[in-house]
Amino acid sequence: MNTSKTVLLMALMTVLFVVVGNLIGGQNGMVMAFIIATVMNVGSYWFSDKIVLRTYGAQEITQADAPEVYQMTRELAAAGGIPMPKLYMIRGDQPNAFATGRNPEHAAVAVTEGIARLLTRDELRGVISHELSHVKHRDILIGTIAATMAGAISMLGHMAFAYGGGRSSDERGGGSAAGGLVAMLVAPFAAMLIQMAISRTREYSADAVAAQYTGAPGGLIGALRKLDTWSQRVPMDASPATAHMFIVKPFTGASVMRLFSTHPATEQRIARLQALA
Repeated sequence: MNTSKTVLLMALMTVLFVVVGNLIGGQNGMVMAFIIATVMNVGSYWFSDKIVLRTYGAQEITQADAPEVYQMTRELAAAGGIPMPKLYMIRGDQPNAFATGRNPEHAAVAVTEGIARLLTRDELRGVISHELSHVKHRDILIGTIAATMAGAISMLGHMAFAYGGGRSSDERGGGSAAGGLVAMLVAPFAAMLIQMAISRTREYSADAVAAQYTGAPGGLIGALRKLDTWSQRVPMDASPATAHMFIVKPFTGASVMRLFSTHPATEQRIARLQALA
């Protein structure tokens, strides 16, 4: 069900992208939208992992640095039928983790110092399994493409505002003034909602697969409870552009509407895991 929902949401994002290009500039606008999306996606595919690891100052660790975490990851990767990813440590007290990389052969799992100190062995196994599920099912690539397309749609909207405001439909290459208004205001908002819905769907799927890898959902349930509590107590200097990558939302403060969240509500994730048990 989650896979089907992801395919549907990605299709909606693609349709929205084409429609925005057409509204802005007719056929010429569609070509421009396609070129922008291609360039941005190629760049994200090759460089997003390096960028995000550098953003958080992640340092690669070896078996000698963290033997228990390293061996645990190796065993879980073998159970999932994927290569051993590179392991990284992020300095900081907030307990969190994420996976990155364009495919299972070029993947990395990053954990914070806080999560290594806070969780029990079973809970950490649940978290690592969750991240390896993202790697195996190429959720990082899906999330990156969705985020890139949403960003490109927003960029097109800004371009429509900056360059298309007072132009006629002929000058726009077939696009209408009303279409330009939709591109400027409605489309970026809709793209953001679709991107966040895709992120929430992939989190549910990774939770379910993690329960399969570890043999029981109890470890991940305990981890989610602790992570949800501590992420609100201990602030993390995280970028909104990469918030969807973490196992729990790294931001503190008042909660927002679930429609606008990159992660499902923790209580809903736990309820689904308990149903698996």
